[in-house]
Amino acid sequence: MIRRRFAQLTVPALLLGLPLALPATLAATSATAAQAGPGVHVVRPSTQTNASYAASYAAGSVTNTSATSGQVSCYRPEVPYFVSNGPNDGYTGMSPCPGSGATTGEDTGAAAPYPTQVGSNPGYPAASPMLAKDYSESDIRVDPTNPMHLIGSSKWFVSAEGYNHLLGFYESFDGGKTWTHAGHIPGYEGWTDNTDPVGAFDGFGNYYEFILPYQFYYNSDGSHDFKIGTPLEPNPVQPAEAVAMSVRPHGATSAARWIVTHAGHPDFVATYDSVGNEPDKQWMAIDDNPASPHYNRIYAMWVDFHTLTPVPFVSHADAKPDGTHTDWSAPQRLPAPPHVPQGATYLLPHVTPDGAIYTTVTNFNPKQGFCCASVFVDKSTDGGTTWSVAGTAVSSVTPPPLIYPNTTFRDGIENTFAVGNQLDAQGQYPLYVAYEDFSAGVGNVMLTASYDGGATWGSPVQVNDNATPVDEFQPNLTVAADGTVSVNFYDRRLACPAAGTQEAANAGLALDTVNPNYSGSLPPYGAANYCVNASIQFYGAQLHPIGHNVRLTQHTWDPQLNSPHTGSASGESTFIGDYFGNTTGPSAAGMLDYSTFVSTYDDGTNPAHYQQQIVATIPVP
Repeated sequence: MIRRRFAQLTVPALLLGLPLALPATLAATSATAAQAGPGVHVVRPSTQTNASYAASYAAGSVTNTSATSGQVSCYRPEVPYFVSNGPNDGYTGMSPCPGSGATTGEDTGAAAPYPTQVGSNPGYPAASPMLAKDYSESDIRVDPTNPMHLIGSSKWFVSAEGYNHLLGFYESFDGGKTWTHAGHIPGYEGWTDNTDPVGAFDGFGNYYEFILPYQFYYNSDGSHDFKIGTPLEPNPVQPAEAVAMSVRPHGATSAARWIVTHAGHPDFVATYDSVGNEPDKQWMAIDDNPASPHYNRIYAMWVDFHTLTPVPFVSHADAKPDGTHTDWSAPQRLPAPPHVPQGATYLLPHVTPDGAIYTTVTNFNPKQGFCCASVFVDKSTDGGTTWSVAGTAVSSVTPPPLIYPNTTFRDGIENTFAVGNQLDAQGQYPLYVAYEDFSAGVGNVMLTASYDGGATWGSPVQVNDNATPVDEFQPNLTVAADGTVSVNFYDRRLACPAAGTQEAANAGLALDTVNPNYSGSLPPYGAANYCVNASIQFYGAQLHPIGHNVRLTQHTWDPQLNSPHTGSASGESTFIGDYFGNTTGPSAAGMLDYSTFVSTYDDGTNPAHYQQQIVATIPVP
């Protein structure tokens, strides 16, 4: 997320962590193998060596599959942009769909503009379909009616230099072993970008994708311009911005099979004109528990940046078996505790088995330069009709910088939220928050829990167990059916591959020759705190750690390659995603954890070193 409004601010990242309070039993248990960490004032895990971490991929029975490199996807973008930053970092600009065409079966827009592109201003849309190249930022879900059926979603870039993308999906019917269906998600091609991938299955097996379409055009210097009511506006027929749905009905077998309208128009949850208002950071959840009194209720949440102050909203509808749904309820503003700083964002709704819905909300104060934040929890027990504040924990944890050291990719969503599915000793479903803390001069991932419905929270534990200080960031939580908690995150503890090695060649390091944010020699052979892996840590429901961090990526990758430019082609800030997916589901061999994350490594299917989505599986211990 952090799509535009925050990306333009010359301040640190907005979301700060919150050290809150764990049961004394956990502190006593952890103290035998851990210590307080310098700068972070939390319980640290026992560390492991880099060699042990590198070997944990094989030892942990992890698998990696490239979900996006197997097919050719193309679509006709609303706004063409052909600037190329190549050959550095492998950039090639926007490319026409190859002569052989897309292999996905999606509607590429070759025959005619898409329905929402009718009425565009002269010069829009693009004259023909363009090749989707890069796939960053992701979400992944398991079908509750068929655990072998998974759908992931990601940004689908036709221009990394122009930050020009729709949302796309990749689908597996064999538990993630192969990804046979893929393509851009239709319905909102008439906007410049569709952003912030997030989806959910209903109890009937229909898959909902909550989409944020928005318009911009390019200024002569390549920066993005959001003015409406001018001849340069791409598509005056459509709202400038919206939050909306596309639904892939149960049993769909073609890439183009989506339900994209409701009541005779695109399935808008809310629309905005972009003058003083800007929706962002949408998220969703669906109650798929048949025993819940609100079974198949869809909860859609987002914030409206009214000038700079984000105002949180929620709307709901009820899913129907055929993939349609009831009308969306009128957007309702979520409550905030008294005397909190102005502004609230980062809504992450989750539903407990009894049908209660919770969401974390992050508060920050623009009058204080966005330096400080608190996180509170809102709750509804009547299907979203009324809401209350379940609890608040205020802290002043050091945020990461807007751009991470040594590289140019920007900070992302720094906290994550999940709910347990087994009652605790107090008769409540546990609530979990993980977040990033930069107080030690590098990013560390923290984890805390509440066992009384969010009223009080435990002292945080540090998740990452690296022995040397490097950045660990963008945590994502999920809870398995048996209550096991997992936190995955991006990890920079392993140095970039050494010069002259096959790993360095396959990582494409030779392409990385210009980097304004790195003072060392380039290409970055052997560079520390530069290249990226993904990691995971498991816990019991009471946050007892289960083993050490496990490496989820088979190969270390370079985040500079083909990294989309968020503000302009010549700007420094680039993008590997603001978050990535984490979920669990049953398999023939037991419970599996599924993660989907970026890699630019060439495993034999990615010779151009595009940003691809890798799906990792690991058995849940």
